[in-house]
Amino acid sequence: MSNIKNFYDLDAWQQGHALVLMVYRSTQDFPKDEIYGVTSQLRRATASITANIAEGFARYHFKDKIKFYYQARGSVAETQNFLFLVKDLGYISSEQFQIIGSKTKDVYQLINGLIRSTENQINPSTKITNY
Repeated sequence: MSNIKNFYDLDAWQQGHALVLMVYRSTQDFPKDEIYGVTSQLRRATASITANIAEGFARYHFKDKIKFYYQARGSVAETQNFLFLVKDLGYISSEQFQIIGSKTKDVYQLINGLIRSTENQINPSTKITNY
């Protein structure tokens, strides 16, 4: 972790950014009448993941950091919810759903690691394993 000087050095942010790009590319062909609906909601939820990781990284106090990392994790779940919706509406294929869904799981796990790491800096004697 000593090589991490910026938020964009974090694996969670890098994989989250890849997820954001996947979502933006896959929503380009959504129906135009969804531009202010599910297209916008899915894009905003996904972009919120990396925005919250970046903001949390910039916070000085560990408890502030964790709050934003939890928010990022919540945005992953929100993204997953919208992925089910767009799949069921036929806006993305089952294959796209699987690929993007797999990336959300990876990002979720990386954020869990970020949370654990930060919590261990608050109280190094406590091991948190319920993630």
